[in-house]
Amino acid sequence: MIGSPIVSHVLPGLEVIRELVARGHRVTYVSAPNTADLIQPTGAEFVPCATTLPVADNNWPHDPIAAASLFLDDAMQVLPQLHAHYDEDPADLYLYDIGSYAGRALAEAQGRPLVQLSPSYVAWRGYQEEVAEQLKKLPGADAYQQRFASWLAGCGATTLDVDAFSGMPARTIAMITKAMQPNADRVDTDVVTFVGPCLGDRSEQGGWTRPPGAEKVLLVSLGSAYTLQPEFYRQCLAAFGGLAGWHVVLQIGKYTDAGELGEIPSNVEVHDWVPQLAILEQADAFVTHAGMGGSSEGLYTGVPMIAVPQGAEQFGNADQLVKLGVARRIDTGDATADTLRTALLELTADPEVRRRSEVLRAELRAEGGTERAADLIEAALD
Repeated sequence: MIGSPIVSHVLPGLEVIRELVARGHRVTYVSAPNTADLIQPTGAEFVPCATTLPVADNNWPHDPIAAASLFLDDAMQVLPQLHAHYDEDPADLYLYDIGSYAGRALAEAQGRPLVQLSPSYVAWRGYQEEVAEQLKKLPGADAYQQRFASWLAGCGATTLDVDAFSGMPARTIAMITKAMQPNADRVDTDVVTFVGPCLGDRSEQGGWTRPPGAEKVLLVSLGSAYTLQPEFYRQCLAAFGGLAGWHVVLQIGKYTDAGELGEIPSNVEVHDWVPQLAILEQADAFVTHAGMGGSSEGLYTGVPMIAVPQGAEQFGNADQLVKLGVARRIDTGDATADTLRTALLELTADPEVRRRSEVLRAELRAEGGTERAADLIEAALD
């Protein structure tokens, strides 16, 4: 597995790696040292690899061309590290993350089979014209395309077209539910298989016990990368603190000091990090940034959501959750105590939201998850 050292990219596939190891396969996993503690418990051999991505401070640029350039720069310096490790002992099959261009380049240079593990949605028929061509009109796009093409021409890859290399894998396992895929009816199912989120029991993350007397439980979490939001957390405390019958778990991440939030109401517990899935299994509502991981876990547990998108694909995810009938979207600037409280009460009182959540939960779990993903990977080895 050639990964991207971004926590939100690593977590979705860990159970697949664990399952492959349990089935007797020798699995190596290439990533930066910041993800070692996540990967090593799967039983895979961790292969450390230096990265130039801003994973230490999550200081990602908002400009899409600048962000794309970071991944290209990283691939250029990662590929020689991969050759140094794998040229004398090539893998029988390479798995690679959507952000790991070096992984695909290595497999093509060695003539080995490869499968992309996608933690997010994939391209569809028409994506090139509807999305990619618009990105090419942005400042800096021409230079980026030229650098990418030049790298492909000299790195040993056999797919030399930039659009095909970066956006059109020969085989993809998408670890999301098909319900979250934009234009799902136009995805090539001969190439892409949606297996839904690949979740284990995550017992190693610890559990969570619902407090006695808590009639309803609300989890508030903006994931791991977008957590420097003290004002948003203060609005949540004002919205949900003291709300009759509700117990609130507020995850604030490592970038916000709990001391900035003021007095914490008695029905609220504040943590830097929480075992999210364990809480969602017992929760009645979820305030989420609508990252694909959080969105998938909310759907997996059938919990209605208030989506407060922060960046990247989260805005589209939030809209899709609303379209599916299981969420309300509130942008950060509009997330006042009144709007948050009103959304929570309306959402959890709506029987149609509850019905849709249950339907989608059943559909998602029927997609096969971890075992189906491992079956498909084994089939690619034959």
